[in-house]
Amino acid sequence: MLCMMFGQLCNRESLRDLVLTINAHPGKLYHLGFGRGISKTNLAVANEQRSWLIYQEFAYHLIEEARKVCLPDDTTTFSFANSVYAFDSTTIDLCLSVFCWATFRRSKGAVKLHTQYDVRTSIPVFVHVSAGSVHDINAMDVISYEPGSFYIFDRGYLDFERLYFIHQSKSFFVIRAKNNLKFERRYSAAIDKTTGIRCDQTGYLKGFYSLQGYPGKVRRIKFHDEEQNRTFVFLTNNMHLKPEEIAALYEHRWKIELFFKWIKQHLKITAFWGRTENAVKTQVYIAVITYTLIAIIKQKLKSDYSIYEILQILGTSLFDKTQLNQLLRKKNNQDVKELLYNQLKIF
Repeated sequence: MLCMMFGQLCNRESLRDLVLTINAHPGKLYHLGFGRGISKTNLAVANEQRSWLIYQEFAYHLIEEARKVCLPDDTTTFSFANSVYAFDSTTIDLCLSVFCWATFRRSKGAVKLHTQYDVRTSIPVFVHVSAGSVHDINAMDVISYEPGSFYIFDRGYLDFERLYFIHQSKSFFVIRAKNNLKFERRYSAAIDKTTGIRCDQTGYLKGFYSLQGYPGKVRRIKFHDEEQNRTFVFLTNNMHLKPEEIAALYEHRWKIELFFKWIKQHLKITAFWGRTENAVKTQVYIAVITYTLIAIIKQKLKSDYSIYEILQILGTSLFDKTQLNQLLRKKNNQDVKELLYNQLKIF
């Protein structure tokens, strides 16, 4: 795991590149916990045979630690203290002839990262890796729903039977409705159109299969975004929050898209160091471990650097003996005073 994390932090391209970089500093390997030396064969065998479940369990352990120390983001202020999760997936393209287990299309392979993202603390609390051919809706069956928490979905996850299971779990969902939604209004609440809300209705679903999947009451909110000049229709089982806050909840779903973009750009999850399913899942969960550790370090050291900046600093300082609290202390260059020389100044 240390070797693989080293490769994540240094952005190594392959196992050969990783081993070459590590073995270039033989005098420091023992103190870093690597032992006497690292070989490409040992790493390849470990990626193929050592179960990825070990790294998944450790990743979830670190996630729990990170959620204890990471403070809520200032941009996610709500009128309630319940947890807010965004759930979505991202696709990583693979070569089907090399990764034959990662089925996606007839001539294309891929894996999907189904992620449950804590909007308040910016920590991924659940990551599920599947073949690209697995529909996103199926990933809703592996989530452990917390009573009282909010779960935000895009309309690709609109499955009324699964949404009713969330309702029975005493959790709340916010999801975009499709254009062909059949809804029977029972009553409407008063709204303030200056906030962008166009309607706030409570009723039941129409249609045999829709009503059979979700027999309870559901709330329908229509919101117009003036900046994008678009109208959104949301469905939720929460009957108490203001409609503006329901719309604001869905607006925070973009954070999981930024997380996918960040982790693809700055960690090694788009190019893999092994071809087997075990090797791919191992690398993904070690990337999650790396991201979570950086978040914990940032919070515990009260560093002013962003997670990206900390990643860049650590990537170039792994063999340095400088302590982390000194390395991640942001220096103010404006406090540096110019030396007084006994000479004339041009300006």
